[in-house]
Amino acid sequence: MREDSSQGRRGWRPNVLAIIIALVGLSGLGVLLYPSTAAWWSQYHQSQAIEAYSSSVIEDAPPGNELELGRAREYNQLLGSGEVVVGSDSHKPTTDLERAQAIEIDGIGYWDLLLTRHDTMARLKIPSIDVDLPVYHGTSDATLERGVGHLQGTSLPVGGTDTHSVLTAHTGLAKATLFNNLNKVEVGDTFTIEVFGDVVTYRVTETRTVLPSETEAIRLRSGEDLVTLVTCTPLGINTHRYLVTGERITPTPIADIEAASEKPDIPGFPWWALVGATGIVVVSAYVWRSGYPPKRKSTSASTEDATAPTKGH
Repeated sequence: MREDSSQGRRGWRPNVLAIIIALVGLSGLGVLLYPSTAAWWSQYHQSQAIEAYSSSVIEDAPPGNELELGRAREYNQLLGSGEVVVGSDSHKPTTDLERAQAIEIDGIGYWDLLLTRHDTMARLKIPSIDVDLPVYHGTSDATLERGVGHLQGTSLPVGGTDTHSVLTAHTGLAKATLFNNLNKVEVGDTFTIEVFGDVVTYRVTETRTVLPSETEAIRLRSGEDLVTLVTCTPLGINTHRYLVTGERITPTPIADIEAASEKPDIPGFPWWALVGATGIVVVSAYVWRSGYPPKRKSTSASTEDATAPTKGH
């Protein structure tokens, strides 16, 4: 009797095949979740940068902010209509940097204008595509991986007649969305730039796809106050540039002013974490269940079944 009960006992033993299947499944889940996970973390860090920038601007309230804005506007006047060139072998526009770097306001050059201790120049919001990104000086690769870059040699994004600021960001990065949906922005949509306590709003007047050599769309236009958003297209090929140009709305809409310095509402809930946790639980349950052999009938029960008299005899 003791021997029979020991044979019926079901101890857990690792099932090698089940473990291999589980590892393959988890690897596949990781590959599927990586883009959304990386994008979420990227948005989280961008939101942290925006909050730090907003706090810095509040602490450096006028006259400090007004002084910075005044210097930026004077820089724009001196900059004028410098040439803008988009090299055919480049993924971003370039400008007459020698001329731009020579301009100083009160002994301060481009890299120190609109500079906060958090290294953020401004904040760009495009409501129609849920974009809320920090803007940085320059367009180096390191800068464009963090957020939006301001093209040195174009107007600083503080608004004003006879200005045309160019802001650029990547499309198609595996770890960040950035300007991935810029092609969904339509004429009539608006975007705002928050800069040192000021808010400037632009209404989209045109969108276009151009060759790298076609630069007239991002040059200064006399008497106008413009901002152009630039990214590469098509995705992964990058042979053209996609441009979204907006013209300043004056006065700035009250709603945009009231929304200034609000905390970013992105990233949202990390659904990737919930999906990942669910996948791990399911795979773990599968491995655990596979470690138990199928339940077998006891020897005594089998013997009784075999020796039991058949009805009718």
